[in-house]
Amino acid sequence: MKNTREKIVDTALDLFNAQGLAKVTLRTIAKKMNISQGNLNYHYKKREDIIVALYHSLVADMNKSMAAIGRGKVDLKLMKQLSKAMMHNAYRYRFFFIDFAQIMRDNDPIRKDYNELLVLRKMQFNALFNRMMEEGVLRPEKLPNEYDNLYKRVQVFTDFWMTSVEIERTLLEKKLIEEYLVIMMQSIYPYLTEKGCAEYKLLDF
Repeated sequence: MKNTREKIVDTALDLFNAQGLAKVTLRTIAKKMNISQGNLNYHYKKREDIIVALYHSLVADMNKSMAAIGRGKVDLKLMKQLSKAMMHNAYRYRFFFIDFAQIMRDNDPIRKDYNELLVLRKMQFNALFNRMMEEGVLRPEKLPNEYDNLYKRVQVFTDFWMTSVEIERTLLEKKLIEEYLVIMMQSIYPYLTEKGCAEYKLLDF
């Protein structure tokens, strides 16, 4: 059974996702839980404290997905599974990405941690790309920093694809993950070897 702190975080996540960050206050969360704001404040003094807790939960979930890189065969199937898992994680915490710029402006600890995390993620993806080159799936670089820039595109896509959906469509639905997963995976196609292209065609989308 979840304790009160966990219930507060879960309720806040549901409200942030449904209503957006700007419309949800501590009072909103307390009312939804049918508890007093004083009770809520005992566990979390400020709304920002809840956002920080949710951010660390998001990072923990992403880290579990990234851990798959170190296990088993490195191929396009693994990259697809990794991309899909990360997109599902992002969707679960979608308020964070939809209100990404505001959160980074307003919360220095999250901004600092996120920028440190980017360094780690770049190293992890570079290791993935290098192993895929060793397997003959990815071709060698033809331009300086090609794979650094490919990672940057993946990072930007991951951070902002849901914002794009919010602007272009009336509803951000979970089923759209499959559509945007194809867009993500197609970004790597120009870097594939003949072996990689054959492997790509076997992927089930």
